Amino acid sequence: MQKHYEEDVSRETSSFYSYLEIVKERKMEIIKIVRRERNLLEILMIIWEDSVRHTHDFLRERDIKALRPLVYQNLESIPELWAIKAEDSCYKGFMGTDGIKLEMLFVASSERGQGFGSKLLRHAVSGLGVTEVDVNEQNPQAYCFYQKQGFKKYSRSELDGQGNPFPVLHLRYISAKDG
Repeated sequence: MQKHYEEDVSRETSSFYSYLEIVKERKMEIIKIVRRERNLLEILMIIWEDSVRHTHDFLRERDIKALRPLVYQNLESIPELWAIKAEDSCYKGFMGTDGIKLEMLFVASSERGQGFGSKLLRHAVSGLGVTEVDVNEQNPQAYCFYQKQGFKKYSRSELDGQGNPFPVLHLRYISAKDG
């Protein structure tokens, strides 16, 4: 009798935790940003800067200041801009894509490790057909994140897109079937 009870409890507990994962998953909402309103772009800029300050240790203050207007311009003009919200209706991160390339993906530092970046990336790959992303070589956390999600390095550039000496790794998504 005790053994059957333990099996039932184990099965119910397993089901309960599966249910929690489903509920947790539903509490994240990915939204396509169609209207690039100033107040929303300013929120995304705050997320960008917060994320960069916690992950891009190689950037100096003057580098971040120089990047601000470029990032804002990219937020205004990137073909596809998506954000992720949680149940509290606050934006937790965003991504921008251009065709098959993920041009940007940033998550608020306080929200890292909670699945927001992974969910955005899964949407980019499976929903939007993204297969390429560039990552700063000096940002090993991001490189590991993309590797765990199925991206592999196919080339490297000594300079970043603005001609600065920040090497960039060019990554391509390798699906399980391409393996």
